[in-house]
Amino acid sequence: MLRRTLLACLACCCALAPAHAQTAVKIGLIMTYTGQFADPAAQMDDGITLYMKQHGDTVAGKKIELIRKDTAGAPDAAKRLAQELIVNDNVDILAGFVITPEAMAVGDLSAEAKKFMVVMNAATSIITTKSPYMTRSSLTVAQNCEVLGTWAFKNGIKKVYTLVSDYAPGHDAEAAFSRAFQAAGGEVIGSGRVPLANPDFSAFVQRAKDAGPDGLFVYIPGGSQPPALAKALIERGMDPTKIKILGQGELTNESALEAMGDAAVGIITAFHYDYTHDSKVNREFVRDYNAAFKRNPDIFSVGGYDGMHIIYEALSKTGGKTDAQKLIDAVKGMAWESPRGRVSIDPETRDIVNTVYIRRVEKVGGQVQNVEIEKFENVKDPVKAR
Repeated sequence: MLRRTLLACLACCCALAPAHAQTAVKIGLIMTYTGQFADPAAQMDDGITLYMKQHGDTVAGKKIELIRKDTAGAPDAAKRLAQELIVNDNVDILAGFVITPEAMAVGDLSAEAKKFMVVMNAATSIITTKSPYMTRSSLTVAQNCEVLGTWAFKNGIKKVYTLVSDYAPGHDAEAAFSRAFQAAGGEVIGSGRVPLANPDFSAFVQRAKDAGPDGLFVYIPGGSQPPALAKALIERGMDPTKIKILGQGELTNESALEAMGDAAVGIITAFHYDYTHDSKVNREFVRDYNAAFKRNPDIFSVGGYDGMHIIYEALSKTGGKTDAQKLIDAVKGMAWESPRGRVSIDPETRDIVNTVYIRRVEKVGGQVQNVEIEKFENVKDPVKAR
């Protein structure tokens, strides 16, 4: 019933809006501006702001107008706010989405209302199947974790324990790493899932240590959790020189490395971006980001930055027209040089294709940081590829 009512409202709004009236392109940003994922939203918003500062706020003669909405991390709020943006604000584009449950909640609305949608972080593979008008500028968890699983076995790790956050991306990470690791010949000897809200990692880390694996694979979301996990790893005496600690890049983001210090040396991660990546485009990006916000960019920053590139380029191709089908058609096959390296949008899945970097934490110039030791180019989402 609610679905029929929403569609009726949308049809009425579209019928009442004169075609010549809109001189602006309205983008509804739906993000976790408060709560435990507030910092990822802030970083993503800063990436969006920097892109607009560098490229201006007008595309194809249309003024870009941002309307920000805070979900506080509640999927139900994300859906309600998306409905308000579509019906009351008459937005042309939906964007943002720090966490998977919120992107999933809004995907159906994108499909029903025929609104172009850009996911700038949420990383569960299935998300982009929820709407034919949706694309993604960030990553999928499976891209990184399958590459890491294969790499781990080939580099001498035979038995692992997996420890992941108990929500969709964590389940994706666990499945992707385990699938690739076992296919290569490795053995998963145990697993643990940590509650997403208010996690206490200590008991889970101790259980993993007691299992006696060669390696511990970890997946946790960005934000406040990496430093908390870092604290538990130190307290429980998890030494990366004795038990290889592996994970997606959140495990060794800047705040986690600050919390672990020298204890982080030797941790191996797979990721698509780090501010230390050595390229001209990234050096300029990091310089401008620091000048504007007095901090280093991270994956959320680059997701927002690349997401705005997608929107600007798509609007340029359509001459400012915001028809969802025209915009998504303009995105398919798009390729560009991102701060993370060369990226493109898969024309079949509308998902991001990028390089996955294997990094090891090392001490460089007196500071612990991620150092790229191997790379795998043009990695598509393996879940959709299958």
